Amino acid sequence: MSVFLCDSNCELWHTRLEELNVDYISMPYCYGNEEYYYDLGKHTDFNKFYSAVRGGTIPKTMALNPENYKDILTPYFQAGEDVLYVSFSHAMSGTFAQLDKALEELKREFPERKCTVFNTNSISLGAGIQVEAAAEMKKNGASDEEILEFLKTFTDRVAVYFVVDDLMHLKRGGRLSAGAAVAGTILSLKPMLTIDSNGGLTVYDKIMGRKKAVRKLADKVCEELTGVEYSVYVIDADCKDDGDALAEMISARRADAKIVRQTVGPVIGSHCGPGTIGVIFIADKRPVALEK
Repeated sequence: MSVFLCDSNCELWHTRLEELNVDYISMPYCYGNEEYYYDLGKHTDFNKFYSAVRGGTIPKTMALNPENYKDILTPYFQAGEDVLYVSFSHAMSGTFAQLDKALEELKREFPERKCTVFNTNSISLGAGIQVEAAAEMKKNGASDEEILEFLKTFTDRVAVYFVVDDLMHLKRGGRLSAGAAVAGTILSLKPMLTIDSNGGLTVYDKIMGRKKAVRKLADKVCEELTGVEYSVYVIDADCKDDGDALAEMISARRADAKIVRQTVGPVIGSHCGPGTIGVIFIADKRPVALEK
């Protein structure tokens, strides 16, 4: 027997994980001198978080430590369960080095148990769409081996495109130089970002103006969507009207798209900032950056 596990950086809504019978690891964030753990929208005050950030508060995210991971995994091992953990991109956090330390210690205590980790090389619903597909397989009786074999190719079909509104959030996260952030702000450049095959964030394109950038997101879905049996996620960070408009643009051109609207959570929102808007869907292959 094994338990299917993910983390809250997959950003699937809490009710969806409950439907799929999936447990998750809550990832931490901090703002206003208070620490929180993201619960996938169950009790999250999104308005409070984004209002604080728009007001100048700088949020932070943290890695879990080995003891956190041991506390999470030990009950499963004590119950005689193995764990299949489908995780967000290891390239985006140092938390997985802490997980490795915890697993080394747990292996000595529970030598017959194992935790298999699949790295989705993505984040937000780029990871979530993989969790969802894999959990559906698990629910229908697939073995861990069958799920892992499926994910090895499925992960290369996950298309993630998003546009940030304020380049300074990327600058603070080390994703953009200070000079580029200032210049881009003055020129009203909106970088369209994607996640490469190594799970890293990269600039796909630079677009002049927000309206054009939103239209370009719609174009990417309409031109590249092939996995119509899977959801098309349209996400926004405190810019619901823009997200709704983007969803309508896609629906008008692709009636076969199963669109799901969702809010970006505080952990991801701490890095991309309010005003971010994006799309996640299944294509023939992951995007290849046009620019470095």
